[in-house]
Amino acid sequence: MKTADLLLKNKLSAKKSKIVNFIDSIGTILVLLSVFGISLTFGPVLMQEVKYQTKQGINSVLNSAGLSENRENIEEKSSPKEIVPPNTDFSIVIPKIEASAPVTANVDPFNEREFLTALRKGVAHAKGTSFPGIEGNTYIFAHSTDAFYNVGRYNAVFYLIGKLEKGDEVDVYYKGEKYVYIVYDKKVVTPEAIEYLNNVKGESRLTLQTCYPPGTTLRRLVVIAKLPQ
Repeated sequence: MKTADLLLKNKLSAKKSKIVNFIDSIGTILVLLSVFGISLTFGPVLMQEVKYQTKQGINSVLNSAGLSENRENIEEKSSPKEIVPPNTDFSIVIPKIEASAPVTANVDPFNEREFLTALRKGVAHAKGTSFPGIEGNTYIFAHSTDAFYNVGRYNAVFYLIGKLEKGDEVDVYYKGEKYVYIVYDKKVVTPEAIEYLNNVKGESRLTLQTCYPPGTTLRRLVVIAKLPQ
């Protein structure tokens, strides 16, 4: 084979190698961007879930191990401290999932710009619904619908409300008073199910709403509680 042919072959081989390396680099970048996007969306969900499951695992071990003298000390160390509300003007505390947030009052749930601004600070009270402690329906929500990469930015406070069961406690602080609501129902509904915003008579109801599944905006999870009579 002539020297010129060898040189040409080497050049073509080198060029082909560069193209392959470039394609590999693009593929790697796309994979990293995908992982980054998934982390932005679901990272907060996973962190909240791991924290909750760790707490539940510790409690399960304590309940099944039959510890005697040291059990009370271990339980005391592993149990969460009482959660201090962000304020007593209007805020919410959910002891079971160790969630707390300030509540912005009178937010229009149909005005995206308005509720996204409120959800950067905490959670939102739906305009037109009742306030804590009086007859009617107090509707508090935390969700985002602007873009997938912003879901985690607005939705973290209520990620774990799906863990709430009948009989669990939800504390709402309003104008210096603490109102203890007890959960009695929860449902997964479509985004169009706005009847849960409606007022009620004969009880002081609290409705909590977030997006479902966590980290998406596909459906809505509604948790309903009320003040004991």
